[in-house]
Amino acid sequence: MNLNNENQVFEGKKYRWTILSLVFFATTINYLDRQVISLLKDDYLTPLFNWNESDYANIVVVFQVTYAIGMVGSGFIIDKIGTKWGYALSLTIWSIASIGHALAKSTFGFMIARGVLGVSEAGNFPAAIKTVAEWFPKKERALAAGIFNSGTNIGAILAPLTVPFIAEVWGWEWAFIITGVIGLIWLLFWWLFYESPHKHKKISKAEYDYIHADDIDDLTISEKQEKVKWVKLLGYKQTWAFASLKFFSDPVWWFLLFWLPSFLNKQYGMTKMELALPIAVVYTMAMFGSIGGGWLSGYFIGRGWPIYKARRTALLIFAFCALPMLIAQWLGTYNYWYAVVIIGLAASAHQAWSANIFTTVSDMFPKKAVASVVGIGGMIGAAGGVIIAKSAGLILDYYSGIGNIETGYYIMFIICALSYLVAWFVFSLLVPKMTRANI
Repeated sequence: MNLNNENQVFEGKKYRWTILSLVFFATTINYLDRQVISLLKDDYLTPLFNWNESDYANIVVVFQVTYAIGMVGSGFIIDKIGTKWGYALSLTIWSIASIGHALAKSTFGFMIARGVLGVSEAGNFPAAIKTVAEWFPKKERALAAGIFNSGTNIGAILAPLTVPFIAEVWGWEWAFIITGVIGLIWLLFWWLFYESPHKHKKISKAEYDYIHADDIDDLTISEKQEKVKWVKLLGYKQTWAFASLKFFSDPVWWFLLFWLPSFLNKQYGMTKMELALPIAVVYTMAMFGSIGGGWLSGYFIGRGWPIYKARRTALLIFAFCALPMLIAQWLGTYNYWYAVVIIGLAASAHQAWSANIFTTVSDMFPKKAVASVVGIGGMIGAAGGVIIAKSAGLILDYYSGIGNIETGYYIMFIICALSYLVAWFVFSLLVPKMTRANI
């Protein structure tokens, strides 16, 4: 082989990471957009619209309900029309919806904007996981999922560093407008650089063969096969196993995402400017957890462990890492940084957990069904998020009313700390060896 051919193969072997960078930035934008409202809640939107905790919870619930509906619909659409068009459609709509928040003149207006944002943002994870399944071999999928999923933390870090400044200088409306425009800019790069592996002109045969070396599916064949109807997927225990992981663990992330700024404000009296550093610490820890968690199960597989043992062992480790939330508030009475670090550890464990549960779908299902299964699981997870949001609103309003909101947060942290172990046991009962669905 001559030098030019060697360089071509070398470059080709790295192209899947270029694709992953696009997914990473899309996920960052996804979480940047949804985080804006929680940072504007106490200082801008609550005084302007006279919200209480239940009002805010209702707005969160609208987002979660439409997100749940969007998960099923987007997964089916993405499997139907393909990753390139599906991802582009989803991000276009959610960027416009983000900008639309600036036009809201009432609580109901915010509910409409959040509804459109929820149904469209739901397309991110089905499209992202399908992209990883198409572009990465199984042994790299957890790491790839961990890397793109770390974008959720980058978005959550960027939000408190930028949103309060934008709102202070230009007004709260511009915080929604600017973050929405960023998504529209991403679309240009997606359209220029993305294509599925069997169509892409920049992927070498060496990389294509490497991607499919440990995969029983051949993408060029599966693309021609009849798409799997999502209703049929409900008959597989593998679907419900993944859904159980999402149902019990997603609500924890929803709670942290939408209530962490308010918790720090009401528990420790932090102002909007003081919130930036603690929130950045929490989500920076979560970012490392996402990447490290994706690496861990891949490390186990590299040592010769069966895939099911590697995934389940990693998940159990992360479930135990969430338990210190039980004492977060108690330690926070000595110094709030103790609580911040423990919450950061829990967020890190969640992201490590997420990187692995997403890959269980591509472990147990063929590529043609991946987005649909992720969508179904996401819908169930969002349903859990609705339950936690309504519960949080009621519990926090009650204890706030009697002057003891600290107890309300303590109850919520107990629920969050124990959720992962419950999810792990249910998953282990349903698919102890993660057998592949016979589709």
